[in-house]
Amino acid sequence: MSAARRDPVAYARDDDGMPPSLVPDYRSTVDRSPRQPLIAIPPTLTETTGPDQWDRLMVGPQGLDLTAQHKGVPQGQRIIVSGRVLDDRGRAVPNTVLEIWQANAAGRYIHSADSWDAPLDPNFTGAGRVVTDADGRYSYVTIRPGAYPWGNHKNAWRPGHIHLSLLGPAFATRLVTQMYFPDDPLIEIDPIANAVPMPARQRMVGRFDIKTTKPAWALGYLFDVVLKGRDETPFEDDHHDH
Repeated sequence: MSAARRDPVAYARDDDGMPPSLVPDYRSTVDRSPRQPLIAIPPTLTETTGPDQWDRLMVGPQGLDLTAQHKGVPQGQRIIVSGRVLDDRGRAVPNTVLEIWQANAAGRYIHSADSWDAPLDPNFTGAGRVVTDADGRYSYVTIRPGAYPWGNHKNAWRPGHIHLSLLGPAFATRLVTQMYFPDDPLIEIDPIANAVPMPARQRMVGRFDIKTTKPAWALGYLFDVVLKGRDETPFEDDHHDH
């Protein structure tokens, strides 16, 4: 798959590691990307404030285990994903809500628009929330998601990935990214992943970690999210995929 091509008409980015709004190989961006300069709308109190006590209002005291939301155990490889949310100076960003959604082990979402021939898992919803602690750390348990076809081009398959939406102290601070897995060959031929130039693309790939792997229970992966600066995690400002 060819490298992402920037549209000279679309608006420029502050960071060259961020994906452009127009990536012709990712077909839906041709219709969805802006062609005129964006108009900045001054935020009001509604956009710059949000509820306090995210952990109590949105998550609860038990943290997040997507494999324990139903009566039975879901199919697939159980994994633990841990990491930190950091600013451009490497400082912890506490009280950040991470919304998580993903396909099941067979690559199927619980969504009316997902009807491809893969089984749903009655014991796996694939969605939840977790909040970073005082040190910016988070951790959740889930099932490694499977690949799935998405119709962008002939024989198109999305690599297994986990969607992450980050919410800071205000509703207007929402950022969205994806975590990929280090041993997935589909990343190299995926138009969405390849919308992010190298080496920034590697910032979206989790790292296997034997220290957080629990014997005879779950594999461990590390994935830090950097909100700004030289090591910023690529975010999906302009378009969202399946």
